[in-house]
Amino acid sequence: MVSMKEFKEKVAVITGAGSGIGLSIAERCAFEGMNVVLADIDQRFLRRAKRKMEKLGASFLTIQTDVSKLSDMQILAEKTIEHFEAVHLLFNNAGVSNPKYFWNYTLNDWKWQIGVNLWGVIYGLHVFVPIMRKQDTECHIINTASIEGLLSGSGPGGAIYGLTKHAIVSLSESMRIELTQTKSKINVSVLCPGWVSSKIFFSEAHRQEEYRDSDDETFDDLKIEDSTAKFKAIKDVSPPMACEDVAEIVFKAIRRKKFYIMTHSDQLLKAGVELRMGEILRAFGK
Repeated sequence: MVSMKEFKEKVAVITGAGSGIGLSIAERCAFEGMNVVLADIDQRFLRRAKRKMEKLGASFLTIQTDVSKLSDMQILAEKTIEHFEAVHLLFNNAGVSNPKYFWNYTLNDWKWQIGVNLWGVIYGLHVFVPIMRKQDTECHIINTASIEGLLSGSGPGGAIYGLTKHAIVSLSESMRIELTQTKSKINVSVLCPGWVSSKIFFSEAHRQEEYRDSDDETFDDLKIEDSTAKFKAIKDVSPPMACEDVAEIVFKAIRRKKFYIMTHSDQLLKAGVELRMGEILRAFGK
């Protein structure tokens, strides 16, 4: 597979682009002289992103998109091709989180998080990969997982989130094998950020109506201090990273054709991955 070195005038599509990592990636794309398509479910976020892109003098398009709906992703692709005639970078980045103990998750909780975090990636691949293959030009797909897709569990209240992020890592690994075997011009990376200063803890504000529960179906079982305890415990050792710094790391990784993109290099997160892998390896032969 080829490595993408130059980005000027190429087309990037970014889901979850209204805030956080997605918005910083969009701004970096604009800095690189790309045509940028910003997709997000929140119109307010998109309006703010639009103002930022205008100040940068970017060539861009904003499209309200619910990544959990195939029809929305198809419209995203159609408008992208209609406006820019191609897609070279696809950032499957949209994600949500809702901390609860796993036994108190409602079915709507499961449908919502899996719909956005995992089906959003699946729909993105289903819709955009055929376009990329037909173009027969160098392209790159970046699937946003999490460091929690490499750790044992997702620590209090993150069972669904961790499930989706492990799935995204596995899906991306399979993609790499198949794209390499077929000598595809499409490359793939999986982004596994540590703690980043984003708005993911406010995901509930964007929950679609069809995934909401009535009051008698919800459980307020996790205190805020419980769901964020793991972050408080590692703050001094592994501090939160600015989204702009994540975008810088991502573009360096694309140029270097790195598959696993890690944002944090501290020993704490490395030790967490080693702990899981070590336990798996020790289980052989017993």
